[in-house]
Amino acid sequence: MMSTPRGGIPIPQRDTSALAPRVGPRGLWREAWIRFRRRRLAMLALAYVIALAVVGILSPAIVGTRPIICKYKGKIYFPALAYYNRRWEPEIFFRDKFRQRYPENLKARDPHSWAIWPLIYQDPYRRVTSNEWPGQPGNPTGAQGRPNRYNLMGTTQEGIDVFAQLVHGARTALLVGLVSTGVAAVIGIIIGALAGYFGGWVDITLSRLIELVMCIPTLVLILALLAIIEKPNIWHVMVVIGITGWTGVARLTRGEFIRLKNTEFVLAAQAMGASGLRIIFRHILPNALAPVLVPISFGVASAILIESGLSFLGFGPPPPHPSWGTLLNAGRANLQMWWLVVFPGAAIFLTVLAYNLLGEALQEVTDPRLREAGK
Repeated sequence: MMSTPRGGIPIPQRDTSALAPRVGPRGLWREAWIRFRRRRLAMLALAYVIALAVVGILSPAIVGTRPIICKYKGKIYFPALAYYNRRWEPEIFFRDKFRQRYPENLKARDPHSWAIWPLIYQDPYRRVTSNEWPGQPGNPTGAQGRPNRYNLMGTTQEGIDVFAQLVHGARTALLVGLVSTGVAAVIGIIIGALAGYFGGWVDITLSRLIELVMCIPTLVLILALLAIIEKPNIWHVMVVIGITGWTGVARLTRGEFIRLKNTEFVLAAQAMGASGLRIIFRHILPNALAPVLVPISFGVASAILIESGLSFLGFGPPPPHPSWGTLLNAGRANLQMWWLVVFPGAAIFLTVLAYNLLGEALQEVTDPRLREAGK
């Protein structure tokens, strides 16, 4: 551009349009995240879920009776890993007959030993005895196990700390929710994708299979499958919940594939000779994944609720796995011990509520119709 001052000599002006920041089009996930952040309840639920995951992963460092790390007879050991898997406890402590009493045995057997301990000295599997930790009394049993300064949420009938079981039970709840939902998502996505893409007799057969599984009561089917297994453990519970909870994901995936399989980019991929599996998993599935995340989020909450219900009925993961539902079952047998009902019940309620709030928020930010209605 040129400007002419009073002298009549044109002066070129600098074009600043190139310096202006260019705002490109936002992708689906970026737009969804921007809308998700505006929902305070959803962000609060996300913070709770993240905090619960941190507690579950770091539970041996929060509460336990095994050292996080210790030096014993010149070597470094990590005894707290036994809370993840009993076989990970160093063999030397079995040979030296520690019997899970680390504070007294470490110094007695090696005066030069040292250890870093969890924040709270309590065990999710057994009762802590008097002076096991210097100056700490033994855990009370029965109705005397009310919340106190050493047992923040009380103790069970046998004197096991409730707070320790809740913290370590968070790992069980998260594992059940994520693993079982992951199994259900894989099965549901594969069956729904095949039914929606190929159509015809494949769609009819798989749709009838989906309807058949939906007609069977989930809890009854889970109890029947667990009855077949000779010695069920926590992984059996996860798999059984997963193979009974995939129908919702399959139906939604099937609908999305039916909607997308005749779009231009799919027709272009077919014209270029792409195989059916490549079109399904490389082209259609990434574009159909956003709505599928909604039932997955709800499925995590449902799986945690089912596992708690199974544990409450006595069909959950066997000992020594701590479970929130098992604590509720203990509270049912001892109604005067109110803390066995209040604290595990609150943990289950808040966790299920948080995942449901996440699922509802995901549905609102990814569904165009709900997104437009919320403007």
